[in-house]
Amino acid sequence: MKEYRAPWWLPGGHLQTIYPATCIAKPPVAFRRERWDTPCGQDFIDVDHVDGETGSPCVLLFHGLEGSSDSHYARSLMAAVKARGWHGVIPHFRGCSGEANLAPRFYHSGDAEELDWIIRRLRPRHPGPFYAAGVSLGGNVLLRWLGEQRHGAAIVDAAVAVSAPLDLAAGGAALSTGFNRLYTRMFLETLKPKALAKLERYPGLFDRERLMAARDLYSFDNVVTAPLHGYRDTDDYWHRASARHVLPDITVPTLVLNARNDPFLPGHHLPTAASRAVTLEYPEQGGHVGFSTGPFPGRLDWLATRILHFFDTLAGSPMRAPEPAKVCQA
Repeated sequence: MKEYRAPWWLPGGHLQTIYPATCIAKPPVAFRRERWDTPCGQDFIDVDHVDGETGSPCVLLFHGLEGSSDSHYARSLMAAVKARGWHGVIPHFRGCSGEANLAPRFYHSGDAEELDWIIRRLRPRHPGPFYAAGVSLGGNVLLRWLGEQRHGAAIVDAAVAVSAPLDLAAGGAALSTGFNRLYTRMFLETLKPKALAKLERYPGLFDRERLMAARDLYSFDNVVTAPLHGYRDTDDYWHRASARHVLPDITVPTLVLNARNDPFLPGHHLPTAASRAVTLEYPEQGGHVGFSTGPFPGRLDWLATRILHFFDTLAGSPMRAPEPAKVCQA
């Protein structure tokens, strides 16, 4: 499959990020929703399904920060999955399905334990090929799970991570400067109300004044995300949760796809080393989960095609001795 080339009418990482997410029509997808109680019995997640043919492959997708099954990349991938007669599953991270979760926690970039529970619950339902994909934050969490589990992740046949913030500290710094602060404001517009609602349910859970004063993700994570999920502070969270640390430990065939002009993680921060099971694909253009193609007004189908093509190259093939990790770029 040809590497990504941005259309001439959509120049630059910011336009390639914003336009596909806001201006290109998303394909219609009919989901069937399930609600799962969490293992602790005190919370829930909502899981959206696209039902396929018996025995057909299943594609599991983990969405990005404040994303959902309605995100442009999610609808595009699930439409492509449905067109093949495959199964598709999108679990929502806690609080992202349109209803607040119940426990005194949210979700975070290193939440591999949550993924382990989800994946191991789903796998017995789908005896055919079983693939996992993650986008942005979901991609980072998926890579963390793959690396932490090592050979235990073999219950997944292949994986793809798209626009994952592989170095959270570098990405956080990038989102705190210049035009990128627009993305930070967008995230905080939904994160802060969720945190305030959590504080009403659990008074004293964190400092309200510090929350309201947060103007970037570093400050928000220092007040909310890090302490709620067992990290000392933002620096500890961003360091320990970054997927770049576990790339050498991944044993499942995995594609890591990041554009070099992604505003969320500039290309010079992208890792160049990984295990032999990992393909690092870094096209020059694409933005953050953008990758639109075609004449104006554009299409969203390139990313879904690339993900499924990677899975196709492995479907039905015996496990081969892995080759050295390679970096692909336009």
